[in-house]
Amino acid sequence: MTTRRQRQVAELLHEEIGTLILRKARDPRLRGVTVTGVEVSPDLENAWVYVSVLGTQEEAQEALAGLKSATGFLRREIAAALSLRIVPHLMFRLDDSIERGMRIDRLLDSIAKTRSSTPDIP
Repeated sequence: MTTRRQRQVAELLHEEIGTLILRKARDPRLRGVTVTGVEVSPDLENAWVYVSVLGTQEEAQEALAGLKSATGFLRREIAAALSLRIVPHLMFRLDDSIERGMRIDRLLDSIAKTRSSTPDIP
């Protein structure tokens, strides 16, 4: 169960990290990276940042490596921008929910096509 404070910190981190990646990060591996969510531990010392990456699985792994190398930069910028007593340690994870959603859409489309091409049997 997440507390109100955890949700607030997660929202602040989500917005700030997304902005930093978009506007200040210079690593070319971070192009096409979108922050999809943030979860914060109850003690507010750790944050799991979920990202989506446009491209192949290899590009996604490169983006994760780029994010890992940019962790110090991101934490410094967050400390300067937000008034948090503790800046959480950032851990990045791939969010594959978009790909799973697209796969489900394709499956539903193929089922719909199969049903429309099959005549109804009374």
